[in-house]
Amino acid sequence: MSRVSVCFYFQVHQPFRLRQDYNFFCIGHDHRYEDDENNRNILRKVAQKCYLPANRVMLELVRRHEGRFRISYSISGVCLEQFELYAPEVLDSFRELAATGCVEFINETYYHSLSFLFSKAEFKRQVLAHKQKLKDLFGVTPKTFRNTELIYNNDLASAVEAMGYELILTEGADQVLGWRSPNFLYQPEPTTKLKLLMKNYRLSDDIAFRFSNRGWDGWPLTAEKFASWVFQVAGNGEVINLFMDYETFGEHQWEDTGIFEFLRHMPGKVLEHPDFSFKTPVEVARSYAPVAKISVPYFISWADIERDTTAWLGNPLQDGAIELAYSLERPVLKSKDVGLIHTWRKMLTSDHFYYMCTKWFSDGDVHKYFNPYKTPYDAFVIYCNALNDLKETLKARGIAC
Repeated sequence: MSRVSVCFYFQVHQPFRLRQDYNFFCIGHDHRYEDDENNRNILRKVAQKCYLPANRVMLELVRRHEGRFRISYSISGVCLEQFELYAPEVLDSFRELAATGCVEFINETYYHSLSFLFSKAEFKRQVLAHKQKLKDLFGVTPKTFRNTELIYNNDLASAVEAMGYELILTEGADQVLGWRSPNFLYQPEPTTKLKLLMKNYRLSDDIAFRFSNRGWDGWPLTAEKFASWVFQVAGNGEVINLFMDYETFGEHQWEDTGIFEFLRHMPGKVLEHPDFSFKTPVEVARSYAPVAKISVPYFISWADIERDTTAWLGNPLQDGAIELAYSLERPVLKSKDVGLIHTWRKMLTSDHFYYMCTKWFSDGDVHKYFNPYKTPYDAFVIYCNALNDLKETLKARGIAC
């Protein structure tokens, strides 16, 4: 067995964005909240720039290296729905990848939500719905779990172990790791069987964020240079977890930066070293023993410089909006209206609260990406208008809110 494994995990997600013109006067009579045209245009644009060309390169790499190149994806349920609606050819390309046997599909909350923080029952429902969607579309039963935006703590680990998963992913946050390295397999403190993989954010972000930055001392990042950095882990780690948004390829880093050429050549350069291989997350979990237990009593994530939940929660807009959203859980479920329940759940998608973030001073540009709103306040007002219409719909049916 090779001594060091490289583990690629990609997040694939697009939310259903709301209409910009959904104002106060729409409440009570206009129940169309989503901007279908904008959602279609964004999904088609990203499909052409990222999903389709990146999937072609990934398939080419798997075939060229005869299965030695291996990768994993977590594709949110709301993104899978948009592929079905607007870009079925993307789903076909993921099915083609799945058929190689070199790709692992990872379970998450169907609606890419913060449900674990607000409703454990809703969290479990969404995880099971996503699990079923993966089985329906790709014929797989996932063994690895990752929560929305790698949000994680000890309680989540316990819940995920109880649901029967082998492995969970999270951020290799410095405040948690301290002197320890993310380049090993760990075990969550409260669990007995579950394994834990933590992102190597330095090497991941070299690709995801710094690749095209000409002011970065690592620019230009070539396949040979990156492989040499990977090889430095030999003797100081067993697994290098490269976790990133899939939109890195072609969307965050445009094609003219050379990102696809880098992707085409980097795996081959890594595989030139006999002690290095590629593994999917569950293969890593089954190949190594945890070196230690790690306790994470508070929530961490992979977002922003803080690596916590303040991208989605903490200011009055976010907290008020999410409190209103989850206050509707019981009445919405009581309606037994499948369409209404689905509409409400799409409103739980974390992006809605991300758009309300006011931390412009530290990560503003990131929060503006694909953000349909001019200000966080617009995001709050439109979101609450839609939720209040949903509330009025329930009341009209005699369901108390």
